[in-house]
Amino acid sequence: MFEMQNDILTIEELMEALYIGRNYAYKLLNSGEIKGFRVGRSWRIPRTSLEEFIINKCKRSH
Repeated sequence: MFEMQNDILTIEELMEALYIGRNYAYKLLNSGEIKGFRVGRSWRIPRTSLEEFIINKCKRSH
């Protein structure tokens, strides 16, 4: 179970990983650019969604 916790990020961890602000993080989640899900009022982001987002951004920049 502990490993699974590392596979799910909070909004704060997403912000830290991408060096972005809270508003932009919510924009990415609400637009679907980064896939996540809500637990109550809080967002949870699978690490794989973050990795896919980064890979797609790298592909677009080349």
